[in-house]
Amino acid sequence: MQREMTRKTRRPRGNFHQTLAPLLFLLPNILIFVLFIIIPAVQGLRMSFMNWSIFGGITPAGFRNFTRLLTDRVFKITLGNTVVYSLATVILLTVVALGLALLLYKNRMKGEKAYRSALYIPSLLSMITVGIAWRFILGDEMGIINYLLRLSGGSGLGFLSDRALAMPSVIAVTLWAQAGYYMIIMISGLQAIPLELYEAARIDGAGRVRTFWHITLPLLKSTVLVVLVLATIASFKAYELITVMTSGGPGTTTKLIVQQIYQVAFTEDRLGYASAMSVVLMVIIGLFTLVQFRLGGKEQDYE
Repeated sequence: MQREMTRKTRRPRGNFHQTLAPLLFLLPNILIFVLFIIIPAVQGLRMSFMNWSIFGGITPAGFRNFTRLLTDRVFKITLGNTVVYSLATVILLTVVALGLALLLYKNRMKGEKAYRSALYIPSLLSMITVGIAWRFILGDEMGIINYLLRLSGGSGLGFLSDRALAMPSVIAVTLWAQAGYYMIIMISGLQAIPLELYEAARIDGAGRVRTFWHITLPLLKSTVLVVLVLATIASFKAYELITVMTSGGPGTTTKLIVQQIYQVAFTEDRLGYASAMSVVLMVIIGLFTLVQFRLGGKEQDYE
């Protein structure tokens, strides 16, 4: 009797199809992740503690690369530009994406799918293509907008060459290019909210504003968190668009930390110092993401 109970309570070990087969299917992805993510990350961390140069050799540097960052004026400027760009783009992308999602999901307007497609298409384009296209629109000499302004008797605006306009212009183009992608994520979150909650709110006499604040926004919390995290990581890694549109100019007005890392590594041949910058950037992204998860709290239950 005791042997039979032991057999019944013993967990089945599973066969080949239940255990090893899934691992074999995951093996290519695991290898790619290890080869192109884990190993380069470890190598970059190792390089950050060395004076690493393609032509000058490799010597130990200890923490000197990191202490040098504290007095590097250009690094501080690019880091500040990156924080400003990230905060502006993340906030605007989240608000605009949510607004577009509410507009195209709740109103059920005619041609809704066409509008969704039109707003989503820019996110499918290469950021290099987007940058080149907007240079033809916002450029000082050959820009379409400045051409029309001069044609009407006005003076052109330095959208990409004026220190006061360059960063807002880059942020606006980023918003145009990426808002559609985050809009789709927001729409998927709205579709997961039970319609019975809106019916109950309507019967209780709740208006649109109260329904949004007490039903839509709380139950969309996890989706908003996903958008915030993805937009934050993308903004800190922004490179192609700004390089094509402004090359970090005028001066260092729109130069972000990724552009500075590239210049230090491949133009100045200081790979160890650039690796230290990359490590700092990784830590900053991790801290921003951690703060967002902390503020996001626990996931809401729809039931």
